[in-house]
Amino acid sequence: MQRFSRPAVPMSKASSLTPKQRYEADLERTDFQRDPAQVEAVEALQRIYDELCENRTTSHGLFGRKKKRTPVTGLYVWGGVGRGKTYLMDCFYEALPFEDKSRLHFHRFMAKVHEARKTYANQSDPLVKIADDWASDRVLCFDEFFVSDIADAMILSRLTEALFERGVTLVATSNVDPDDLYKGGLKRENFLPAIERLKANCQILHLADGTDFRLDHIQEASTYQTPAGPAADEALGKSFDKLAAGRVVHAGNVEILGRKIATRYRAENAAWFEFDALCRSARSANDYIEIAREFPVVMISDVPVLVDRDENAARRFINAIDEFYDRRVNVFIAADAGPDELYAGTELAFEFERTASRLHEMSTPDYISEPHRS
Repeated sequence: MQRFSRPAVPMSKASSLTPKQRYEADLERTDFQRDPAQVEAVEALQRIYDELCENRTTSHGLFGRKKKRTPVTGLYVWGGVGRGKTYLMDCFYEALPFEDKSRLHFHRFMAKVHEARKTYANQSDPLVKIADDWASDRVLCFDEFFVSDIADAMILSRLTEALFERGVTLVATSNVDPDDLYKGGLKRENFLPAIERLKANCQILHLADGTDFRLDHIQEASTYQTPAGPAADEALGKSFDKLAAGRVVHAGNVEILGRKIATRYRAENAAWFEFDALCRSARSANDYIEIAREFPVVMISDVPVLVDRDENAARRFINAIDEFYDRRVNVFIAADAGPDELYAGTELAFEFERTASRLHEMSTPDYISEPHRS
């Protein structure tokens, strides 16, 4: 398969272009168009970039001693799916000419925080220690900022306070207005100060309704390719190239619940699995829940027609599709048969009817236009 046209910029390296220059360069492409709301976001990101770079040159005082960080107001950009929020954040992140920066999907960040709390369980205030660790980065970029769990809400209330106190600049994308974060959640009143803190330390920018670039591509392409093979893989590759954000890794792994799953390609927001890696190895529903939470885009290639001797793999495939459907993951599949003919056995015929129905629905504009439920 020919590798995709978009160059993969390693997330630890800096682009030679500023965020604004990168955006203007991309406008020269035939598949790219100017969007007024995106232009406003680019201007905000350019402002942050300029201030951070200026602060880097004045961060040392007399005798080379480091000065206390000068806080730089970050950005919380929110709006509907497919508006280019992740692309804009990556333009900014890749342009930063220094190494003390991190860019993560927000669910992955929270998983790391929960793990670190175990490490610092004997500390009087573990979240302060965690903030100290993350504050080694000048900038934190979070994709899909979202709060739905009371434990996460309470952790974030303290952790964001500590990070901002340490001069960390936050750039985040979200589908949710900050005033609606954790809306309806238990003891939400305890989380409201965190929202106000976020608004005080970040410019809030609504990427207003406009072209859904992701939906445009998915409608032009097909989420379900048959038969499996080189042509189907090439089609999936083109979709991966259009939708993947951040650094693209070929022939790597993703770690889910402490266990590795091989991927053909993976990016910050997307993972491409072969069927055997995803469904023929020992996996539980919890694995698929974590994949669905972490990756808004999932591709599965080489899906065979399943028969009774494939019962375990078929059950895992059913579980995976159930979880991807519930989280509104955009799923792309290359299979040996269409959804209605994909299961030729008898043991799971009834259960697979639901799976086939969901595979059909997952290719519809109504499904594709829904936000990922991380």
